[in-house]
Amino acid sequence: MRHRIVVLGAGYSGAIAAGRLARRLHPDDTEITVVNADADFVERVRMHQLATGQDLAHRPLRDVYAGTGVTVRQARVTAVDVDSRTVALAGEHGTDEIAYDTLVYALGSTAADHGVPGVAEHAYDIAGRPAALRLRDRLAHLAAGGTVLVVGGGLTGLEAVTEIAEARPDLDVALATRGGLGDWLNDRAQRHLHGVCGRLGITVHEHADVARVDATGVVTGDGREIRAEVTVWTTGFAVHPIAAATTLTVAANGQIVVDDTMRSVSHPDVYAVGDAGLAAGPGGKPLRMSCASGTPMAWQAADAIAARLTGRSKFPKAPLRYFNQCISLGRRDGIIQYVTADDRAKPSLLTGRLAARYKEVVCKGAAWAISHPMLYPVRRHRITANRPESVTTTP
Repeated sequence: MRHRIVVLGAGYSGAIAAGRLARRLHPDDTEITVVNADADFVERVRMHQLATGQDLAHRPLRDVYAGTGVTVRQARVTAVDVDSRTVALAGEHGTDEIAYDTLVYALGSTAADHGVPGVAEHAYDIAGRPAALRLRDRLAHLAAGGTVLVVGGGLTGLEAVTEIAEARPDLDVALATRGGLGDWLNDRAQRHLHGVCGRLGITVHEHADVARVDATGVVTGDGREIRAEVTVWTTGFAVHPIAAATTLTVAANGQIVVDDTMRSVSHPDVYAVGDAGLAAGPGGKPLRMSCASGTPMAWQAADAIAARLTGRSKFPKAPLRYFNQCISLGRRDGIIQYVTADDRAKPSLLTGRLAARYKEVVCKGAAWAISHPMLYPVRRHRITANRPESVTTTP
């Protein structure tokens, strides 16, 4: 029988892992299945663009994996039984179950409401395509002079608020951030960010800790009211609850705890990549939920799985570290903040149109690589009867 590898989720991490496994393992020995709720690969880093009316390229997963030997199942994962090695699915034809020998868990995350009352009822988010399309429709029906408030001053919030303000200069757009505007960036980057917000007419509410959302805006912890017809919630991400309902060892936030090969510390046949996995970066600091973390996590997991199945004792170590933070500020401006390995701002950066082009190249490059999984040199190894219990990563 062929070794059954099931990849749950085809965002950046899952899609990369599946393609890399197809390049590493011989199809006569393996059966690789990707399960995803959407028929397409979705560029999650572009959801702020989708929400403002821009059309994104469609990349059907069946086209992406055509000729690779990877099977695509369009279905929603409803449960995982890591003891019986099965996954429960729900699709257009009803419920089903799929069995695995190795599982790559890459279900990602959704918007986190942090328990703030009114978020679910009154706020919009851009954590996925359905949510971004819902916001897109609402903005399209918002008349000139309408008010929009983006809550959350992280990367997602900055990209969303600037994209909305640029696309709809007829709206009154504001940002509420718990801390100072871009206060994790270096001084030059912060000054540039303030300048962009001023140019786009964005009202910035700094040190505004939102305590409640309602139909007319938000109320902060100190009692301030910020009025808005549309509230966009971008205060971080929460993992799907499926892993926490299993016997996997998970962190308090539901992320699967993994070792340095992205292998579950409790179930050796399960790997977790992207937002779903809690992996340590430089200095033992947990990697943040981002494409920048998910891509090397996927490389590491795929190489570890291939090495263990094919009897190799060593394989290269992926760079589980950071190099820069790429922030688009509309279509014609941006910030590329260079950072240390553990994600702290360095003095160097790029701004303006050059930074916008840099970010666009990064986004296009990531999508292109996923869409061409077999273009890189392919050497498909055969599975061996005697597989090592552990492998060693090498620099």
